[in-house]
Amino acid sequence: MIISQLFATEKNPKRGLMAMEWVMIAYMAFTTLFILFASTKLAHPETLLLGRAKVLAITLALWLVYRMAPCRFTKLCRVVGQLALLSWWYPDTYELNRILPNLDHIFAQWEQSVFNGQPSLWFSQALSHPIFSELMDMGYASYYPMIVAVCLFYFFARYTEFERCSTIVLSAFFIYYIMYILVPVVGPTFYFNAIGLDQASNAIFPAVGDYFNTHTDCLVSPGYSDGLFYYFVESAKAAGERPTAAFPSSHVGIATLCMLLALHTKEKKLVWILTPFYILLCFATVYIQAHYAIDAIAGLVSGILLYTILLLLTKGLKQ
Repeated sequence: MIISQLFATEKNPKRGLMAMEWVMIAYMAFTTLFILFASTKLAHPETLLLGRAKVLAITLALWLVYRMAPCRFTKLCRVVGQLALLSWWYPDTYELNRILPNLDHIFAQWEQSVFNGQPSLWFSQALSHPIFSELMDMGYASYYPMIVAVCLFYFFARYTEFERCSTIVLSAFFIYYIMYILVPVVGPTFYFNAIGLDQASNAIFPAVGDYFNTHTDCLVSPGYSDGLFYYFVESAKAAGERPTAAFPSSHVGIATLCMLLALHTKEKKLVWILTPFYILLCFATVYIQAHYAIDAIAGLVSGILLYTILLLLTKGLKQ
């Protein structure tokens, strides 16, 4: 039954691009203009432009496959393709924002003023037990599985809203990416490594200017270093982490948005399954020192706002 539905020819196939693909093209146009205006300051602007041409080619190729065989499976491939390409767009924000002066000294001082200290340092020191550490790392590692779980649930159980769900998720990602380009904050793991933990502990937060234009080293994650989920987090950091994307926390923002999408389905089992991972993830962003606490709070607020706004804007995408 499921297989036949996957490959059954759609009666009224969508001829043009999906809304999420147009969102990607809009983001591509914005960043292309940024590259053209800042080309003299960027290290390899031609590489960035070539990458965008490749992304556009992939998008058109997936659209062509769908046009030749319009069914749920080929539509799923188009959505999966765009979500997978987020792993290319993420480090791209670093290539663009590193030409701007770093703002961590401002955000670290705000953190100090609000909490009278640095929660990212306190949290991991106060709760360093292997079990707690592994729970935090498991929560952080559940980020992408949570996104996949929500999108696939819509695909298999709420297909009429699948395009709407995927458009909301992708749009939120690109809105966060625009903020990361324009607000270059790297988070404690990079900034405290640059200035030294002693200075961070003593509330001394010097401006580092364009330091991260040429430096990408970060602190080793705190916690139980022999843990399985610790290994997953460190491996992910080594594979694709860059000094970018700290404020607001997209991990918290997107996870919040996914939880609201889950609630929108009125499927209690889905919500109950995701809830513990969501709670752990929100705390884990600060625990592993990827974010300041104010980043996580801003992620929560922005996630709710983006969900509310995007849900209204995509109301017409129901099939």
